[in-house]
Amino acid sequence: MAMIRLRAVSKVYQMGAMTVEALRPLDLEVDRGDFVAIMGPSGSGKSTLMNILGCLDKPSSGLYELDGLPVSSFGEDRLAEVRNRRIGFVFQSFNLLPRLAAIQQVEIPLIYRGIPRRHELAARALRDLGLGDRLHHRPTELSGGQQQRVAIARALVSDPALILADEPTGALDTATSHEIMEVFRRLNEERGMTILVVTHESEIAAYAGRTIRLRDGGVVSDERNGSRPVPPGKDSEASA
Repeated sequence: MAMIRLRAVSKVYQMGAMTVEALRPLDLEVDRGDFVAIMGPSGSGKSTLMNILGCLDKPSSGLYELDGLPVSSFGEDRLAEVRNRRIGFVFQSFNLLPRLAAIQQVEIPLIYRGIPRRHELAARALRDLGLGDRLHHRPTELSGGQQQRVAIARALVSDPALILADEPTGALDTATSHEIMEVFRRLNEERGMTILVVTHESEIAAYAGRTIRLRDGGVVSDERNGSRPVPPGKDSEASA
């Protein structure tokens, strides 16, 4: 069974007398364990699609199933439950709370779900991402890459079925961007995580196994990627 199944999903906004078709009716399937990049110019429908996939918005028409659940027909309470239990979000701006230490940031989704042993689970998630020595550092004491790793740990700690990352490298330099994409690649290959990444950079999209391109609210291409990129510095290490 596909993890994500869209059937004739569209999104129309009414802005006064103007009707804006943000998404034209489209069909899409993403299998469990896929790593997908979504690309397209501004206004192509990327953000609208991600909001629907993340249960932050509902389609105007069509069917959206997530893990077999007809979430497009759910009310707000059930959508909130799906977001909390099945989806992990990673954003360009990290969305960390300035006064909380890294371990407290990662504990937040566990608090919402009432899960015990929060401190232990959050510490493990951070250590898995190489931040075992940064558990009690606040965002201002962390680099951009470290802040994004905290955000990824927060997304992962609840063991979601799906990770949605919206321009996760947009605020990072080139080398750090590759480091973060290596994290996503490892999560996909070693843990079988299903990951969707929105990006406007082809070299970032190349980390995914599949690239979907949108334009004017519709899918214009859907292709499997070839060999994945080698991060900066790896060439010299391999030849040493």
